[in-house]
Amino acid sequence: MDLDVQSYSLGHLGIVAGIFDTLKIGEVIDEVMPKQGSKNLPHSTIIKAMILNGLGFTHQRLYLFPNFFMNIPTEKLLGEGIDPSDLNDDVVGRTLDAIYKYGATELFNQIALHVMGQFSSGTQLIHVDTTNFSVSGKYENDAPDATDSIRIAFGHAKDGRTDLKRFVLGLVTNQVGLPLFTKAFSGNESDKNSIIYMIRKAQHSLDFDDKAYWVADSAMYTENNIVLLGTDTKWITHVPATVGDIDKLLNADLDFSPSTDPRYAFHVTDLYYAGILQRVVVVWSEEMKTRNEQTFERMLQKETVKAEKELKKLMGKKFACVPDAENEAKIWASKLPYHDLKDIQIIPVTEKVEKRRGRPKKNEPINLRFKIEGRIEIDEDVLAEESKRFGRFVLASNDVSLDPELMLKYYKGQQTVEHGFRFLKDKCFHVSEVYLKKEERIEALCMIMVLSLLIYSFAEWRLREKLKETGQTVPNQLNKPTQRPTMRWVFEIFMGVIQAIVIENGKIIKVSVNLSEPQKTILLLLGQECKNYYGMN
Repeated sequence: MDLDVQSYSLGHLGIVAGIFDTLKIGEVIDEVMPKQGSKNLPHSTIIKAMILNGLGFTHQRLYLFPNFFMNIPTEKLLGEGIDPSDLNDDVVGRTLDAIYKYGATELFNQIALHVMGQFSSGTQLIHVDTTNFSVSGKYENDAPDATDSIRIAFGHAKDGRTDLKRFVLGLVTNQVGLPLFTKAFSGNESDKNSIIYMIRKAQHSLDFDDKAYWVADSAMYTENNIVLLGTDTKWITHVPATVGDIDKLLNADLDFSPSTDPRYAFHVTDLYYAGILQRVVVVWSEEMKTRNEQTFERMLQKETVKAEKELKKLMGKKFACVPDAENEAKIWASKLPYHDLKDIQIIPVTEKVEKRRGRPKKNEPINLRFKIEGRIEIDEDVLAEESKRFGRFVLASNDVSLDPELMLKYYKGQQTVEHGFRFLKDKCFHVSEVYLKKEERIEALCMIMVLSLLIYSFAEWRLREKLKETGQTVPNQLNKPTQRPTMRWVFEIFMGVIQAIVIENGKIIKVSVNLSEPQKTILLLLGQECKNYYGMN
């Protein structure tokens, strides 16, 4: 008897593949991109493989693509007859080229529309933001045959790497963090332009509730953008201090009304800006006040050290007359933002006309010069004025009936899109490490990255909703029951899940996956498509 036992590491990849199937992403891709690739593998299969690679969290990079599939059940996850060797970089490259040709944003729009049609997670709040990714290497893209793709260029370095070129990724999510729209931009694209572009394009491409609020950071708040949005599109944003009378509000003596949450208080007023009546809320935050105080104290210490060094240099200078010294001291002190020059004295000093060593001889000519003496002291009045703005920030909306508590709650939901960016930049998510040397493929890869985020976010949302509906729980990292696990932790729970295959005389007689009770609970709640990959009926 010829008996062979094979085992493959399945882990959480069955969940990833199951959610891909649940959302019917493959069907959408096959409909709009039906072209077959190498060995007749459809683009949908290659994209599914790339998402498995990206969400594998095994530190395998895209250029090691076939290696990732060597020890996992490739046929089970991707289809019968598919071998790891079929998933090489040439195949991946051709699929990325096909995505770019069709339109990366357009393809994601088709998928997002399909998902929104199947599942209602709510679109009451729509969050818009951008981030950027730095890349190594040369991306000139100024050749005669250069395409209309994004440009890898120097721009605002949000990661501090001013030495590297970058590209910008824009993202639109709903209040539970599901990506609804994405667009890649050139590395030097202004956030002011990209945010309004995404809002207008997403409104045109997707079906949003008229009562939805668009939430964005201060880059959205420009006169031109507010005019473009008008009064029909409801929005909430953080207002920069450089706009109109906002700086005065931040420093004024205001009457604040306490929030139901003791950490916050509000001052509400109305403002006309760009011809649009707006509700403006000055928010006082206890946590922000503490952070502002700590930051200011560190800055004040640096300013004090700097001022003392500069004063020492000033006191080392010599002046021809008292008015010159007094004038210099006055000019220098006027430039101190947080200090006063105190106990100023102008001291006469003598010096020899001829620069020779030793004491001056009798009747040797000497010059009379003057030096400044004094000390610096922190200006308490300036500090008191500065401290007024500690803990304050300003929100605005063109919905003048919006309650300030609700406005703050909606704006704080902006964290959902920021969480998405942190996910994409995680060092374990190696699809975000860009090694491709064509801007067109980077643009396509951005779509794959966000598609991976969609699958991750949907799985997390669906599991939490089902746990809440059924009253069930799963153990958290401390082995305590929770109804709000992160998918990263769920993926950890499935670590070590093995698929074993027993083959007798060339015939498969048994396929088994040993699952724990928490793992079975999770799969039952996620749905049949996920259960299928683990042999559960």
